[in-house]
Parts: sequence; structure tokens; C-alpha cells
Amino acid sequence: MKNILLPTDFSENSKNAIDYALALYKNESCNFYVLNVQKQSDFLLDDLMASTANSTLHNDIIEDNKSELYTFIDRLKMENDSLNFYPLFDFDSLTNAINQTVVANGIDLIVMGTNGATSAKEVIFGSNTLNTIRKVNCPIIIVPEDFKFNGLNSILFSTEDCKSINKEKALPLFKILDLYGAKLSALNIDENHSNTSIDAKLCLEQLFNSYSFNFYNVSLVPSAMAISSCIQLQNHDLHTLFIEPKSIIERLFQGSNTNEITYRTRIPILILRK
Repeated sequence: MKNILLPTDFSENSKNAIDYALALYKNESCNFYVLNVQKQSDFLLDDLMASTANSTLHNDIIEDNKSELYTFIDRLKMENDSLNFYPLFDFDSLTNAINQTVVANGIDLIVMGTNGATSAKEVIFGSNTLNTIRKVNCPIIIVPEDFKFNGLNSILFSTEDCKSINKEKALPLFKILDLYGAKLSALNIDENHSNTSIDAKLCLEQLFNSYSFNFYNVSLVPSAMAISSCIQLQNHDLHTLFIEPKSIIERLFQGSNTNEITYRTRIPILILRK
């Protein structure tokens, strides 16, 4: 049974990501762990003034958020009575809480929203999402704000270095391909024109030896622009890529004109670790 982690701050963005996850895996046997995380820096003087003399601020915050979490879980169970939901609450930093939950509950996949932009560098995804991508070693699906699941017919897989990919790490993608029978497109990006398209195609054929796919090779074009153009022209439903520290993810998700193009594509991204 697949274990899926759904972080939430009860915003519409996070609730939309949860709706996407439930729709994506509605025909799979899954345990959905719904995690709410609070940290002391989120609370200001007004919270201190509101705390009672007979209880600590810490306990007040925990009880209020636990109550909201349990109410939210009850609603999810009513609307999805065939699915399994488990509430989790932590008073910690988001990435620490997620890392602990991944280990403790054998999490296979995280699904979360973009949570908005907070600085010039983080134009596409907010700091919580970017920190999770950078610091949590688990497959993640990032769902853009307001994106609604409407089937999954076409998947784009992009890479700059197919040879460094561990096939076992691609299992989440293979399972989605099997679940939906989606059409697969493989995009090799060679920004510096340093590799041959023949080598890249042979490598991708080994990676996807059980699947048919359309191969595309783009040279001397920035990664974000190549990916955005491919998504817009071919109407994909999901974009998948492998990352490593300081890799393509840093170039895609830093403020620039190409990132604005990427943001406008507004399709979910499945991020896998090499």
C-alpha cells in the first residue's frame, strides 16, 4: 500500500494539492497522512496576549491547530469514505517535520502546493516548497495553485544527463504511467551542445525499456525555456524530472523571464532524486 504525505496549512493552495492527490490515486490503495506543522516564529504578540493565565501559548497553539486538523480530516473522510486518512501535527520547522514523517511512516510520495512567491529569487514556488525540494529526500509532486486534476493523458520527462539516473528511482513515474497508460515524451536538453542526441536517445531507451516514448532533443536553449515550450506546444498533464543539489531545479526556480514562462505552464511537477 502506498503511503502519501499531504502537508497542509489549511490554505486553499494546500487544499487544492490534496484534492489533486486524492483524484490522482483514487483507484489505488493508499494511506494519506495529512500533516500540519506550526513553528514558534509564526506567532506574534497578539497570540501571546490571547493565551490564558492557566495555559502556555505552546499548548494553546497546539490545541487550536489540532482541532482544525481533526475537523479537516473528518471532512475528507466524509467526502472520500473509501480512503484512509491519518492526522499528524508537529511543532517544528516544516522540513524537519516532513523528514521525520517520511522516515517514521515509510512515505513513498509527498504532494504539496506551490504556496506562493515570497521573494525575487522564489518567483515560482514559495520558500516552504523550495526548502522541501532541497532538503527532503523523497519524491514530490508540486501542484500549481488552482490546477484541477482532469485525467492524465500525457507526461513530459525532461533530463540533462540521462546517464546519471538510477532506474529504481524512477519507479514513481513508472507506476503513474502504468496506472493511466499515459503517453510519454522524453526531452533531452543540451544547453552547451556537449552531447549527441544519439547517445541521449539510447540512454533513455534503456531507462524506459518497457515503455514507448517520443524523443526530443534541444540544444543551445536554456532549460526552463525548452521545457516551457514543450509543455505549451504538446499540452502535457505532468512534468517529471530528476534533480540533485544545485542542479536544474535551481535554474528553473529562480526569478527570471524564463521562470515566468515556466510559471505560466501551470502543470504539476513530479520531482525525483538521483
